[in-house]
Amino acid sequence: MKFLVYLFLATALVLILNPFIPFWGVMIGLGVLALLLKPGGAAAFFGGGFGMGIAWMGLAFYLTAETGSSLPDKMAQLFGLGNGTLLLLATGFLGFLLGSFSSWSGQLLRNVFKRKPENIYMG
Repeated sequence: MKFLVYLFLATALVLILNPFIPFWGVMIGLGVLALLLKPGGAAAFFGGGFGMGIAWMGLAFYLTAETGSSLPDKMAQLFGLGNGTLLLLATGFLGFLLGSFSSWSGQLLRNVFKRKPENIYMG
């Protein structure tokens, strides 16, 4: 359940912040969101990754479909990908990588500040 909530909030955060700040600001926002919501390690990694990947790929698909431009196909040929669909998938994959590692970093930062019990023998 925490994964789905984090996935929804990460997607919403990316969609809200992306038009106003650069991608690294969105990555900081995902890290802060993971720091505050306290998801598990896997939930932070995959929730942030899928949230940012879905948002980026969805936005790229929307802009391509809305404008009807041939620019994605031309850019895909420039990158050697063949067609614009592969460029959309590459955009989603890049969003997944950036979102997953930024969310995971926020979750790991929370672990740094977590108090450890002092009265337990760890011999």
